[in-house]
Amino acid sequence: MTAAAMDGEPPAGTAADLAKPPVNEPREAEQFLMQTPQGNPLLLSHTLQELLSKDSVQVELIPEKKGLFLKHVEYEVSSKRFKCSVYRRYNDFVVFHEMLLHKFPYRMVPALPPKRMLGADREFIESRRRALKRFINLVARHPPFSEDVLLKLFLSFSGSDVQNKLRELVQGVGDEFVTCRLATQAKDFLPADIQAQFAASRELIRNIYNSFYKLRDRAERIASRAIDNASDLLIFGKELSALGSDTTPLPSWASLNNNTWGTLKQALKGLSVEFALLADKAVQQGKQEENDVVEKLNLFLDLLQSYKDLCERHEKGVLHKHQRALHKYSMMKKQMMSATVQNKEPESVEQLESRIVEQENAIITMELRNYFSLYCLHQETQLIHIYLPLTSHILGAFVNSQIQGHKEMSKVWNELKPKLSCLFVGSSSMPTPPLSPPEGNFFSN
Repeated sequence: MTAAAMDGEPPAGTAADLAKPPVNEPREAEQFLMQTPQGNPLLLSHTLQELLSKDSVQVELIPEKKGLFLKHVEYEVSSKRFKCSVYRRYNDFVVFHEMLLHKFPYRMVPALPPKRMLGADREFIESRRRALKRFINLVARHPPFSEDVLLKLFLSFSGSDVQNKLRELVQGVGDEFVTCRLATQAKDFLPADIQAQFAASRELIRNIYNSFYKLRDRAERIASRAIDNASDLLIFGKELSALGSDTTPLPSWASLNNNTWGTLKQALKGLSVEFALLADKAVQQGKQEENDVVEKLNLFLDLLQSYKDLCERHEKGVLHKHQRALHKYSMMKKQMMSATVQNKEPESVEQLESRIVEQENAIITMELRNYFSLYCLHQETQLIHIYLPLTSHILGAFVNSQIQGHKEMSKVWNELKPKLSCLFVGSSSMPTPPLSPPEGNFFSN
C-alpha cells in the first residue's frame, strides 16, 4: 500500500490521471460551468447581494412530544430557491455536514452546533435552531456548495432515508481535487508570494474575528438589557397600580388629607397601562436587535470561524501529509543507497526501487493537493472579503432599531407626562411640584 493510500488519499498517478473525474461522477451542466469560469478562475466575481440572493432558508422547530417528555426534535427546512419544505432532524444535518467535508475538504464548511445534552431546555433548543439556520444559509450561498447535488438533495428530498441518499451521492466519488478540471493546474494561477499572502490573510481574519466576537458580546448585552428593562418597567407599573388599589382604611388622624390620598390612588391605578406599553416597546426593541443585529453578527462569526478551521485543516492535513511523504521518501533513498553499497540481492533492490517510484508519485500528488488547497484558500479569503460589507447591514439595523425604539418609547413617555399632573392636586396651600427638576437638582442625574 502506498503512503498516499495509507493517508486516505487517492492512488498516485500522472497529473493527467488525477485531473480526470471517475467514470461514475455525475456531470451536471451547472457544476461544469462553475468549474470552468471565464478569465482567471482564481478570482471570484460575486457581490454580497448576489450571495444573499442565492437562497433564503428558514429553519423552524417542530417538537414531537410523547407524554411529558420531549423525545426528539424535528425542523421544517424551507428553501426559497427550491420552493419546497422538508423535515429534517439534527442527525440529518450531521450527515450532510460530514458529506460536505468529504467532498470539499479545502473549502469553508461551517461547524454545526453541539448535540443535545441531557435535560436540554428550551433556550438550548432555540439556540441550536438558530445555529442550524445560520449553517444552512451559509452553505446555500457558498458558490461551489450552492451548485452541488448534495445541497439540492438536502433541501428538496422528501423521503425518509435522506441520510443514505446523501452517502450514496458521495460514495465512489472523489473529492473536489479529483473532480475539478483545474485542480492539477492550480499552481499556475497562484501568485508567487502565496505563502506570505496566506499568512497575512490568516492574521487579518484572526483580528477581525476577535473584534467581531467582542461586538457580538456587547450587542447581546444591549439586547438583553432592553428585555430586562421591559420587565422592570412592567413591574414598576404593576406596583403603582397595586398602590392605587390599596383598600387599607384611612386612619382618622389622617382625615385632613383624605381627598389627596383618594385622588392619588385613582391616578396611580391607570398608570400601569402606559408602563405595560413601555415594557412592550422595550421587548420589541430587544427582540429586533437579537434577530437583526446579534444573529447577523453570529452569522459572520460562523463564517470567520469556518475560515480559521480551514486554515488549520490545510496545515494539519495536506501540508503535514506532504511533509511526511517527503520524509519517508528521504528515508527510502537512504535505504536504497545502503543496499547498493552492500550489494544486496537484485530482487530486494528492485522492490525498493518500486517503492521509491510509488513514493515519488505520492509526493507529486501531495504537492498538487497542497497547491489546490492554497488555490481554494485564496478563493475562500476572497469570499470572506465579499461578506465584509455585511458590517454596514449590521450597523444599519442597530442604528435603526435604536432610533425607532427610542422614538416609540418617547411617544409613550410624552403621553404619560400630562397624567402626572393630577397626582399633585391638593389644597390651595400646597403648591404643585414641577414636572421637570430645576437645574442643579440631584434628580437630574
